Amino acid sequence: MGSRYGGLKQIDPVGPAGETVLDYGVYDAIRAGFTRVVFVIRKEFEEEFRTKVTAKYSGRIAVDFVFQSTADLPEGFSVPAGREKPWGTGHAVWCARKAVNGPFAVINADDFYGASSYAQLAAFLAKARGAQFAIVGFKLSNTLSENGTVSRGICSENGRFLASIREDKAIALADVGPGGRLTGDERVSMNFWGFTPEVFAGLEWGLRTFLTAAGSDPKAEFYLPSAISDMITAGSATVEVIPSAESWFGITYKEDKARVASAIEVLVKDGTYPGNLFQTLSF
Repeated sequence: MGSRYGGLKQIDPVGPAGETVLDYGVYDAIRAGFTRVVFVIRKEFEEEFRTKVTAKYSGRIAVDFVFQSTADLPEGFSVPAGREKPWGTGHAVWCARKAVNGPFAVINADDFYGASSYAQLAAFLAKARGAQFAIVGFKLSNTLSENGTVSRGICSENGRFLASIREDKAIALADVGPGGRLTGDERVSMNFWGFTPEVFAGLEWGLRTFLTAAGSDPKAEFYLPSAISDMITAGSATVEVIPSAESWFGITYKEDKARVASAIEVLVKDGTYPGNLFQTLSF
């Protein structure tokens, strides 16, 4: 919704030829072997997304839309009075259950994860079976904003597997490093996941539990990290942690845009990306 940003940051250009952060994600996904992209959006954004985003992908990758509606709920539940905002990231992924029938990745449209992150996750998904999931983890100190606090999911690990995620909703630069409450070396989730379709049954179970306990709260949200943590605790899924050495960057605040544009400019100059993605983007 871009409440802190002041608009639809997912379609705000940051690249030299007008590319968005999302465009670089799709480009990296195609290079890693992904062949289809499903956008989960609100219905009122459909026309804007079709004209400003997906028209660029025509002939390059298959595109589908899923609409996150507050009324799309498991059987037996209905929208309570006063509910206006979407139900959260866990619900957003669950809304794609009819559009996805194979292993898939989940990303935030305003986060830049880096080419090798997609390649690593694609390799995992090629061999994933059953409820074997994965998360790409980033170093906390590489995911902060100079323009305000950020919310991050701090990962606890059991060997190479995720044990749980603790949400820290207000991390500032001053909180990290010597004298801070965090070291900066913590592994964090940036909502870059790898799933098989088995995740949808787990999400529905979690969504039902959430709606029973907190569905009447007009501001409560069903978060994807919490839902996956509950599956781990219940023993119904495993989540392998894939450490990424990439430099993550994203747009939370309006002031972040200039920093992201500068970082992309460097990657274009060193040859990591072409100066115009859509002159080279193909299957």
